[in-house]
Amino acid sequence: MLKNLFIAAFAVTCLNLASCSDDDVPQVAEISVNGSVLIGSDDDFVGDINGDFTGTRGSSSRTFMWQNSLNTADYNADITATSEGTFQMQVFDATGNMVLNRSLSGASEPDTFSGVTSSGTPGNWSITITLTLFNGDGSFSLSEGN
Repeated sequence: MLKNLFIAAFAVTCLNLASCSDDDVPQVAEISVNGSVLIGSDDDFVGDINGDFTGTRGSSSRTFMWQNSLNTADYNADITATSEGTFQMQVFDATGNMVLNRSLSGASEPDTFSGVTSSGTPGNWSITITLTLFNGDGSFSLSEGN
């Protein structure tokens, strides 16, 4: 009887160890702007944008509004990704025209980008940040252009 109990306990332990893999790690992706985690698509910001993101093979897309009184924006993004996944930043001007569409892929170079957007219409701009199967962390920023 004791022998059978030991064999059963050993079998359960082996099954539990075999089922514990990287696949059991929750897939999460979180995007923050100016210290606030973006939950929906109803956030509005004025002034400089400082964003952070992190992921464990998760995917997420968040859109927020940003008041830009000029016709361009300075942008920057940097990732530290140990493997697969992408970070994408899309910026649309006040009339909905795309003025920036850039992305970075994990575990490859370059791992940063920066510059000035195309010229657009001042006003309430829309920013979409998308993480796709992203594993790592990073940051991004936007400020009114010159």
